[in-house]
Amino acid sequence: MTYLRFIIDNRRFLGFGFFLSFFFSFGTTPIIALFGGEIRAEYGLSHGDFGVLYSIANVVAAGGIVWFGRMIDRTDLRMYSALVCGLLIASCLVMSWGPSVPFLFAALVGFRLAGPGLMNHTVGTSMARYFDAGRGRALAITGIGSPVCETVAPIIVVGLITAIGWRETWMSVGVVLAVVLIPSALWLLKGHGERHLRYLERLAVHQAKATPEGRQWSRGEVLRNPRFYLILPAVLAPPVIIAGLFFHQVHIVESKDWSLAWWAICMGGFAVARVGVTLVSGPIIDRFGATRTLPFYIVPMVLALLVLAVTDHPAGAPIFLVLGGASTGARITAVNAIWAEIYGTTHLGAIRALVQGLIILAIALSPATMGWMFDLGITIEAVALMCIGLLALAALLFFVYLFVSRTPSDRPPSKGSAVSR
Repeated sequence: MTYLRFIIDNRRFLGFGFFLSFFFSFGTTPIIALFGGEIRAEYGLSHGDFGVLYSIANVVAAGGIVWFGRMIDRTDLRMYSALVCGLLIASCLVMSWGPSVPFLFAALVGFRLAGPGLMNHTVGTSMARYFDAGRGRALAITGIGSPVCETVAPIIVVGLITAIGWRETWMSVGVVLAVVLIPSALWLLKGHGERHLRYLERLAVHQAKATPEGRQWSRGEVLRNPRFYLILPAVLAPPVIIAGLFFHQVHIVESKDWSLAWWAICMGGFAVARVGVTLVSGPIIDRFGATRTLPFYIVPMVLALLVLAVTDHPAGAPIFLVLGGASTGARITAVNAIWAEIYGTTHLGAIRALVQGLIILAIALSPATMGWMFDLGITIEAVALMCIGLLALAALLFFVYLFVSRTPSDRPPSKGSAVSR
């Protein structure tokens, strides 16, 4: 089935995923960072104070994702989506009028929990759960919502901050989301009850035939299985590395003697490569499976870091960013699909929430870790080489998993737990 036919046949549900993927970007670091100067001035915070506050907010949000993310397995998708969208809206409103640092902290926790946390989790879980043959394409199509927003939103946000002020900008975003986001999401989920019934029937058939798809892992069983820890480094390492490097992008530009304007122009290459490779990776995953393709998204990230390590030439900037965007685009689709392939869909929300929480936690720690390394005088080239070593180790562990998984499966039988709606 072509992309066009696939989109036409599933336009409402894919629209729902794209819509949430687009708007959860208002809780991501690139958008929040645009308000950094105004926030520090308003609350009397230094760069370090704001960084520590943001890191702590990420840690708190990571715990919340693990806890609240599992509720999608036993809550109607329409209700769950409305609640997590409501949390993002509330965070915008708190940010717009919060009079003190505790309110700022609450808003930051809400942004990180709702946006890249639970809304992202809702998209990934629902697409992976309700699509079988087209899972890769569904995740690819919905996955481009975030980079599209991160490309166009900064222009709008900066213009609004200049025209009406930073607090008024957050108020405007909150009001627009309140009017548009929840009603549109519920309208796009029209007919979801029938979709869920078809999913239950399909799952029952797999279980009755004792097929691999019928075997469902619980989160506790996943945590007790050694093979999970062979996969995890390949999932965690790339986003941790890219988040740390992007947080310190000004230091990279200065150490390479590049201009910040040139770097900003080259950032478009990151977005284009991310969107393009995301779309290409969908059909590849549908054909070969996420488990077989996941290790290969590490390759462009290794090449990107190698460029960062060996050259100071200005041409290194676009090459690094394009390769990094390609790796990120492939990762988004593969990582979202792999858990359904390996562990089934009955407890997919709980399993993905655990992994998403670990990713948010690791991302919260990586900027500080790299910052300490730079403070100790370690060069960006040395850090890039260390990151290559980390990726090589992650890839090696995943190949060990692939070798071990050829042995008879140790998957537990399904226990007939409740599933989401």
